[in-house]
Amino acid sequence: MPVEAQITDIDLSALTAGRSYHPSPTAWDDEILYFMMLDRFSDGRESDYIANDGTPQAAGLTATTPVFTDADRDNAIASDADAARWRDAGAGWCGGTLKGLTSKLGYLKRLGITAIWVRPIFKQVAFQETYHGYGIQDFLDVDPHFGTREDLQALVSTAHAMGIRVILDIILNHSGNVFSYDADRYPTDRPDVFDPRWDGRPYRVEGFNDRNGRPLIPFDILPAEIPDEPTDDAIWPREFQDPATFTARGKISGWDNYPEYLEGDFFDLKDIRLGEGVIDTYQPSAALKALCDVYRFWIAFADVDGFRVDTVKHMDQGAARYFGSVIHEFAQTLGKDKFYLIAEIAGGRDRAYDTLETTGLNAALGIDDIPAKLERIPKGRCNPSEYSTYSAIRS
Repeated sequence: MPVEAQITDIDLSALTAGRSYHPSPTAWDDEILYFMMLDRFSDGRESDYIANDGTPQAAGLTATTPVFTDADRDNAIASDADAARWRDAGAGWCGGTLKGLTSKLGYLKRLGITAIWVRPIFKQVAFQETYHGYGIQDFLDVDPHFGTREDLQALVSTAHAMGIRVILDIILNHSGNVFSYDADRYPTDRPDVFDPRWDGRPYRVEGFNDRNGRPLIPFDILPAEIPDEPTDDAIWPREFQDPATFTARGKISGWDNYPEYLEGDFFDLKDIRLGEGVIDTYQPSAALKALCDVYRFWIAFADVDGFRVDTVKHMDQGAARYFGSVIHEFAQTLGKDKFYLIAEIAGGRDRAYDTLETTGLNAALGIDDIPAKLERIPKGRCNPSEYSTYSAIRS
């Protein structure tokens, strides 16, 4: 299936007609989630493992990754050169794919897993190794390092047949590093280095970045003579090429300073303007409406069961509520009455609970000191009441 160049090319009615979608669970509390960074999970070329049907998988012609043995312990860093190679490998693509994950669903099922949460799989900027998935360049495509859109469909279909649901990690707050700023002012502490930090004012933009990271493309919707199909340049789909999509105010330095943490870029990931106003009368931007259309497409196309929404702290609560309402309403039309929206909400448990109550999102990550307490409790280093009492009070 060709990738759409603009959202208006998508026909959700035709995409969903006659299809039966996988229902939501009765209660997500009963699900056992497994989180993975897809690039680091499986390339599908392992040897001597148990296949999804329970049969031993012999080493094939393409097998390059042997089974781990005791002899492999600590052998990755036997020398300084080995350690350097290991660190360098961790900074770039390692080769995990959707097909690789699909081939290991039997392994996850045997672990007792009932839902997998996969880091973003969308197409990344071509000139950076954003293996983590948060540097999106095309919101309607799968990154070729991971495979194809059809590979995602196959993963979800196979998972559902094995009793496993799929949650995709998604981003509303920002895109990848799709444009470059022009040097229109310099920080006072380093007047010799252009460092576009947030200071409450927009920066001048030099241009959209091409596939090599050069800002050679005018910062505007690409003209009609450009081939009407996505490329590795600028940002896609076409609706996001409108300059009004971005706040263009430079990167965040004060992560808890209002409104800096709402308007600033996440390092070189470019902040998207989602709308304005107080939560009850919030006015969504064209970009937010387009993002809603994008993620409705992925539900309809791939039959996923939920989203983990990145960086909710850095979004207006009105934007989070609007998105949640649109997605829940659409998912319900497909029979997914409890489509799961997990919010990443940094800044402590009080902020997390309050955000959930205000926006209607379903769950928050174990943030603040929760992971540390959960680790210390079974080791006898923490009184269980330090975790459970707070949870009971808030629930």
